[in-house]
Amino acid sequence: MKKNILLVVLSLALCATFVTPALAETTFDGTVVSSEAVSVTAPFGGTVSTFRLRAGDKISVGDMIAEVATTKVYASTDGVITGVFGQPGDSVDDVVSRIGAVLYVAPDNKYTITADIQKAYSSSDNKYVNIGEIVYLKSYYTSNGNTAQGIITATDGTSYTVETTSGELLMEETVSIFRNADYSAESRIGRGTVSRTPEVAVGGSGSILYMHVADGDAVTRGQLLFETVTGSLDGLYATSNQIVSDVDGIIATVNLSAGSTINKGDTLLTVYPSNEMQVVIDIDEYDLADIHEGDQIQLEFNYDDATDNVCVGTVSMISHVAESSTTSDVTYQAYIDFTPNTDIRLGMTVMASTMDAEA
Repeated sequence: MKKNILLVVLSLALCATFVTPALAETTFDGTVVSSEAVSVTAPFGGTVSTFRLRAGDKISVGDMIAEVATTKVYASTDGVITGVFGQPGDSVDDVVSRIGAVLYVAPDNKYTITADIQKAYSSSDNKYVNIGEIVYLKSYYTSNGNTAQGIITATDGTSYTVETTSGELLMEETVSIFRNADYSAESRIGRGTVSRTPEVAVGGSGSILYMHVADGDAVTRGQLLFETVTGSLDGLYATSNQIVSDVDGIIATVNLSAGSTINKGDTLLTVYPSNEMQVVIDIDEYDLADIHEGDQIQLEFNYDDATDNVCVGTVSMISHVAESSTTSDVTYQAYIDFTPNTDIRLGMTVMASTMDAEA
């Protein structure tokens, strides 16, 4: 009897020594999430003129996010550009503080006459002039014979100012001024001295995005000179008034709309980067012994029954703080890194399984 008992004990000891059972596969329900979200900020400010994106849209590097309306600066007079001191990327305020203007326009009305009524023909009508009157100018010295046409642009008591609209005069010469084109003495309303009409300084605000004229260009009133956006430009450079994405991914949140005003540095979008997908699973506390950081995990995505919906990931982190805790259920979240294909979308459901292993 004792001999039989000894044989049974020896037999059990041998099984325990040489036979190791296969580790049971443990499965978890998982969800595709993003490991991070990045902000896309405005490189300059302005009013959004075009915007069509929504949360959930896929976006790639270089895709247009929004188009910003520029502030357009136009010529206020016909003339010639006599100096361009601002360049794309420059702050208008900086240029104006140093030079006085982004650019100057020498008006076609290149002569200005400072006049008074002292030499007007003796008539009460001739001693009262009005802004906007068309007048005719003739050199006081008959041997010269220069003539021109002009318009009264300012009055001050007995003095007034005329800017020429056509004709040629000499700087510093004295001219008589008439209401009639025949230069009749009865229409003379005064006498004045010729000087140059000052260049028109053109400024603005913000930063220069586009410059449309160069030094020496002839321009007409209402012609576009340059365009600006609000705020400063990084590196004094911008390619256009379009704001483009610098990240590939899925749009998480949208903080602008067509017609909204944005400032430089405002967060326009938050984006889940395409290469930052993970699977998150909840692990019951009694399963913690079966899964460890660094373990290989089989991921089977539920969107398709095809074989290409299965891949292998790696456990990158298991939380040390319980996600939920009740008297009967304590779970911890774990994150699994994997390489997604183009079919994987955030929020997809996944079955995550520990890999079978045998000794």
